[in-house]
Amino acid sequence: MKFKILLQNTQDAEEFVRAASQCGGDIDLHSGVVYIDGKSLLGVLAMGVKREMDVHVSEHQANAGFLNAVKKFVVA
Repeated sequence: MKFKILLQNTQDAEEFVRAASQCGGDIDLHSGVVYIDGKSLLGVLAMGVKREMDVHVSEHQANAGFLNAVKKFVVA
């Protein structure tokens, strides 16, 4: 499963990482040529806020709780 997100500030980044950390599978963020672990707050902040990022998560690993928690960050 792949979708785009936009985190506006550090609070959004913290909320995304908190939700990702509760998901059992791997969650990767991708922007340009850089891939980072979506469960790493330092990595998410280093990637930068106010930039669109692709989220990659396995279909069988994505749970409804994670998807509901991050749906407010999803962009078209």
